[in-house]
Amino acid sequence: MAAVIELRHVDKAFGSHVVYQNMSLTIEEGETLTVIGGSGQGKSVCLKLMIGLLLADEGDVLFRGQEVSGLGHEGLRDLRRKVAMVFQGGALFDSMNIRENVGYALTEHTKMSDDEITRRAWECLGMVGLGQDRSILERMPSSLSGGMRKRVAIARSIALQPEVILYDEPTTGLDPSNIRRIGAMIRKLQGELGVTSIVVTHDMPTAFSVSNRIAMLYDRNFPYVGTPDSFKQSEVPEVRNFVQGRIADGA
Repeated sequence: MAAVIELRHVDKAFGSHVVYQNMSLTIEEGETLTVIGGSGQGKSVCLKLMIGLLLADEGDVLFRGQEVSGLGHEGLRDLRRKVAMVFQGGALFDSMNIRENVGYALTEHTKMSDDEITRRAWECLGMVGLGQDRSILERMPSSLSGGMRKRVAIARSIALQPEVILYDEPTTGLDPSNIRRIGAMIRKLQGELGVTSIVVTHDMPTAFSVSNRIAMLYDRNFPYVGTPDSFKQSEVPEVRNFVQGRIADGA
């Protein structure tokens, strides 16, 4: 299977805090790969490296064989049309209604008319289970529940029909029913749109339910990469202790 994103021998540090050291990871076309690991170890840093929000100190970050650090301004704009990121808090614009939020990238990157943007926004909201009441288009983010805001953020991420979606802690702060709903949505979008997905999460049930493969961040690298079943059955102490601890904690 072809690689969409590759990180090769990456070093990344913030001052004296070393996040990655000789780290390598490959994401394959059409898969959902979930990144797990302890808090504060740098899971989200991995996503930001993939779209050039952060640059590696050493090593290579490649998107379809192109070095991300060498893309330049226009190249990065094009990359971020192809690779959408759902930020941890949703990052909706409080001053914009839901139609404007979902259609923001279409306004910025296309020549679509207002009517076309509205139709596309409504279509995307339908894909994430918010297509029952058209009045949602005029509502403000502050009027929505946490779970609905997460789904609007996902709707915004698919508006430009990306090839890859990066999810940064998509279930944080949600109740169990909304956690299951978001997990089902990630699977649905992978199946219906054929997107490649990278999910950063601390929630093991979500990791097990959405992933083709799981990569565990440990000691500044990803030494453990495998299928959900291989993680469930692993006898490697670091993997077993992390997985069992998370499940026991209900995380």
